[in-house]
Amino acid sequence: MSMYNEMFRDSALRAEYAVIDAWLKKHGPVALLERQAEAEELFRRIGITFAVYTEGTDPDRLIPFDMVPRVFNESEWSIVERGSIQRANALNCFIADVYGARNIVKEGIMPEEMILKNPAYLKQMNGYRPPNDIWSHIIGVDIVRTGEGQFYVLEDNCRTPSGVSYVLQNREVMHRMFPDLFEGGHVRPVDGYGELLATAMQDVAPANCSGRPTLALLTPGQYNSAYYEHYFLADLMGIELVEGSDMFVEDDIVYMRTTNGPERVDVLYRRLDDDFMDPEVFFEGSTLGVPGIIRAMKAGNITLVNAPGTGIADDKSIYTYVPDMIRFYLNEEPIIENVPTYCCERPDELKYVLDHLAELVVKEVHGSGGYGMLVGPTSTPEQVEEFRAKLVANPTNYIAQPTLALSTSPVLTPDGMSPRHVDLRPFVISGKKTALIPSGLTRVALQEGSLVVNSSQGGGVKDTWVLSSDRTSHA
Repeated sequence: MSMYNEMFRDSALRAEYAVIDAWLKKHGPVALLERQAEAEELFRRIGITFAVYTEGTDPDRLIPFDMVPRVFNESEWSIVERGSIQRANALNCFIADVYGARNIVKEGIMPEEMILKNPAYLKQMNGYRPPNDIWSHIIGVDIVRTGEGQFYVLEDNCRTPSGVSYVLQNREVMHRMFPDLFEGGHVRPVDGYGELLATAMQDVAPANCSGRPTLALLTPGQYNSAYYEHYFLADLMGIELVEGSDMFVEDDIVYMRTTNGPERVDVLYRRLDDDFMDPEVFFEGSTLGVPGIIRAMKAGNITLVNAPGTGIADDKSIYTYVPDMIRFYLNEEPIIENVPTYCCERPDELKYVLDHLAELVVKEVHGSGGYGMLVGPTSTPEQVEEFRAKLVANPTNYIAQPTLALSTSPVLTPDGMSPRHVDLRPFVISGKKTALIPSGLTRVALQEGSLVVNSSQGGGVKDTWVLSSDRTSHA
């Protein structure tokens, strides 16, 4: 299978990587590996760790950082940017429709049972309309590349997408260690994310908010796998980081406890799963959420970012309908297509999957983190047969996709430079406008030949550059 190498075109260095190539030759792999070790030690001192709950001991570990940036030119990034914004707009329309008129069902585009039987569908949200009809204010779109200008969306993350702290900190570390790389303004900056997110949160202040809205970020606490990111983003925006025990509801208004007494909260960026948000409405045993907060939300006294119920759009079977959503809600053709996908609940598609199991990637509909999946070409015959039994027993729980020839980006290894497969997660922010910073989370499969880039499966991260055609405007 031929792989698209992002650094070379027909064995010739691409112009976008000229600066990187000169930098690699100037320092050499030995010196850069030493600097990479310094960078990872810096990450550890700062506290950028990632908890993997399936590991038995010392679950807090670093996500490996690769020193070699990934580079997009302006035209390449334009596809990613426009496609991600289009997708975010369509997904927000869909979620609003799910909990509203369900026109997509009435028009026969999607069967209603796909909504009603979805575990992420929350009937408690029916009839609710958030400010500006924005349900998912922060969406992570996972994108892969297969060739020149060829991009595909692997999945959508509309509930609580994580990883943006690595985007910003990767750039900060590269700036600190190699400032000469950024001279001349050829790399577009990423330091506007905090302002972009804070502005979007202010844009969706609830109906009963008077004056400048008070923002806060809700975390499950220090034992959550993404706690560092919660702390980092609250600090970046200059807002309070709170836990459920720090808040209470009185007269349908949400307050946080401060040293100066109770302070009203208008917009809450919640990094807590739906089930634990409000024990009055969802899981009654939750001690992480805020009793009464859903009541306050429906009364127009607080906006939750992202709104409960947005996980309906994360489902991998719902994902297969996103191109239809774009056509239905936006009257546009998709800028970035889905990966061709087989829904195993459909008998004819299940038959094809079973007949070609060793050639396909099979995923659980509600799976994440690279778990519960089969990569047919790299699996043993025993693993393939084990998955065959799972598919036959519960076909509605799985989708399948062809094994794409994912593009590769160079990584630094003890033996020198070597290509590894990568994907990209840009983070789309929706307020009065929909936008994203010129970068994203590039995840890299550090194991040679592996297609699994997830951090929980041993993947790493690297800085993602978007080059500017106007070098002076971004200096």
